[in-house]
Amino acid sequence: MFSQAALNASLNGTSAILLACGYAAIRQGKMKVHKAFMIAAFLVSTAFLISYLIYHYRVGHVVFHGQGWIRPVYFALLLSHTVLAIVIVPMILVTLRRAWLEKFDRHRLIARWTLPLWFYVSVTGVIVYVLLYQVYVPHAGSRQTNLSASGHTWKTKAD
Repeated sequence: MFSQAALNASLNGTSAILLACGYAAIRQGKMKVHKAFMIAAFLVSTAFLISYLIYHYRVGHVVFHGQGWIRPVYFALLLSHTVLAIVIVPMILVTLRRAWLEKFDRHRLIARWTLPLWFYVSVTGVIVYVLLYQVYVPHAGSRQTNLSASGHTWKTKAD
């Protein structure tokens, strides 16, 4: 079954691909193609954000089960991803607005920062998913119920 977390990661990955295609298009001078890719990236990222918020409202906090050296690596990656995900939203809106208003000199100024940060957030979102849901999953024989809406974490071991 394809989980909502997997859907979120797929949307992030799709956004990264669309951003890369949009960058390639503008480097080749294909403004209409660039515009189409960037609008698609925005729509996919918006769908991701909505899906992500719904998922975490329903599921709550998800515990990372990795131990050892990967733990500080994961949390450093997660911290940078989270901070930049918050920062990038207004940057994306300003960048798109400037393009929409055809203020391309001002658009280029902020897009030089927006694109790599947006790309980083999209790619690290996929990496966080892989580490959290694919690589470092709870050990067989234990069951983890994540943070509930009431804020309590319940951990149980299967007998």
